[in-house]
Amino acid sequence: MKKQNKIKWLKPFLAIVFVLGVGAAVVVFSNESATNENEVKNEVVAKKNPVVNRELSEQVNILDSLNTLKEAYDIAIQEKSTLSRELELERKNVENLMLLIKASQNPTAEQIKIYRNQLFDLKNSLDSKVSEIKKLKFQNKNLLTEIENQNVVMYQQKTENDTLVSKQKKLESTLKDASKLSLSNFKVIALREKSSGKELETTKAKNTNKLKISFTINGNAVAKTGKRIYYVQVLDQKNTVLGDDKLIEFGNDKALVYSFIVATDFQGKSVNVYGILNGDENQFKKGTYFVNYFDKQEIVGNTSITLE
Repeated sequence: MKKQNKIKWLKPFLAIVFVLGVGAAVVVFSNESATNENEVKNEVVAKKNPVVNRELSEQVNILDSLNTLKEAYDIAIQEKSTLSRELELERKNVENLMLLIKASQNPTAEQIKIYRNQLFDLKNSLDSKVSEIKKLKFQNKNLLTEIENQNVVMYQQKTENDTLVSKQKKLESTLKDASKLSLSNFKVIALREKSSGKELETTKAKNTNKLKISFTINGNAVAKTGKRIYYVQVLDQKNTVLGDDKLIEFGNDKALVYSFIVATDFQGKSVNVYGILNGDENQFKKGTYFVNYFDKQEIVGNTSITLE
């Protein structure tokens, strides 16, 4: 009798154990399925969201900064100071750099570095000019105040007042003359060299053997004389640097990739200089070539030429 009771009690217990075991297996299987499903979803999401090209993002950021910098130059030029002409030239450099960057497709990390350095230099140049304008205005204000005070105290001393005016003009002239050397007359022409050695200007890519790149170093009587070195960078339609294609570092993470160097002995007067970029065995192809001129790491001018 006791044995039958034990059997009757055992059967329900085994049934409960069986049900719990099946439930646990279902839970484990469901968790594994959910894990696998999440992994698949993560792979799909990863494929739909590729990593944004860092260089292209940097290119956009630099263009935005250049646009802001150009607006700052516009404001500074409105001051109509003795530095307005220099500011207009540097604003043109900003615009030309923007055109160069916009024409660049899939820029390399090295090119982005160069563009950012050029942006940094242009910004520093503007800051320097703005500081100089403020200093000049402050000095002019002090001089005018001094003149007015002298007129009140010694109205009859016209000679002394004339001397103060002369000092003001001399100060403005000194600040202008002491500015750094500037370049102008940026030109590039295509040449065809005949068998006789004679060179003829051409506009045809198939006839072009070399590019003659020239510019003028403007005279400056107070500038330091001696050897001057400028770097010329020539870019083709693929934004490739032609010529020597050498990298030079100036320190403070500033570097430049250039095509060739132009050196001259500056003696205070205006001088015209030029350099030659010879074509390789593939010669020059049709399209536009961009030429940038650098005084160390600072871009001081640019031009271009289109070969048919």
